[in-house]
Amino acid sequence: MYDQERRRELAHFLRTRRARLSPEAVGLPRNARRRMPGLRREELAVLAGIGVTWYTNLEQGRAITVSVQVLERLAQVLQLTTVERNHLFYLARQHHPADPVPLTTSVSPVLQRILDNLGTSPAYITNPCWDLLAWNRAMARVYQTDFGTLTTCERNLLRFMFMAPIQRVLLPNWEQAAQGLLAQFRASTEQYVGEFWRAALVTELERDSPEFRAWWPQHDLQVTHTEKKALHHPLVGQLVLQPAAFQVMNAPDLRMVIYTPLAEANTISKLTQLMVQ
Repeated sequence: MYDQERRRELAHFLRTRRARLSPEAVGLPRNARRRMPGLRREELAVLAGIGVTWYTNLEQGRAITVSVQVLERLAQVLQLTTVERNHLFYLARQHHPADPVPLTTSVSPVLQRILDNLGTSPAYITNPCWDLLAWNRAMARVYQTDFGTLTTCERNLLRFMFMAPIQRVLLPNWEQAAQGLLAQFRASTEQYVGEFWRAALVTELERDSPEFRAWWPQHDLQVTHTEKKALHHPLVGQLVLQPAAFQVMNAPDLRMVIYTPLAEANTISKLTQLMVQ
């Protein structure tokens, strides 16, 4: 089941990357009778120096072995970014899921105390499923959400982005932020393709969110960004925060994210005000 889903994901990724590449971008003339966007399979195969039938089998998700050399040629012709190239290699080289044991679903009291002692810096901890396992009061106040009252499913960060109304209030450009987060999710969970939790989450969001349903097939990938983040809070106005992410050494499948308030827009005093409300 895992290999089948991995091959299906690889096939979809190749099709989306071929579709976005114009003939002119690779030095080919545009045929006026061309009905579909992007390169044809035979054009890509020729440019990469591989057989058309072989490439067609790869793009159809057949169980074939792909050499490193072929993957390098495909990455070059498709003009993949570094994160896209890594994604291609991961899907094609038949890696097994990274965690054969159950994923971490709770944090130690020590980690919770660290979050609580961060004061006005919103912070949280997630596992590879993007489930919110722990958070501090500043995080709850910024997002105007009592996370403790939510179900485990509702505390998933990707689901929260697409389904929680507060996100569209806080983020001045919600669509851009949501697309970026979706691309980060896809890149960070590539080793879990075929896992039940990932498939179930995608199925649910495709059903419940028209934006997710439109954007997921684009197969965009993005690394986690650390640029400062501006929020428009309904109670105190603009907040400017600097995110930083850390791996928890004694629980390496956990990630701690801390948002440090910056001096801009009087953010520190505004967060202090939020904490006492």
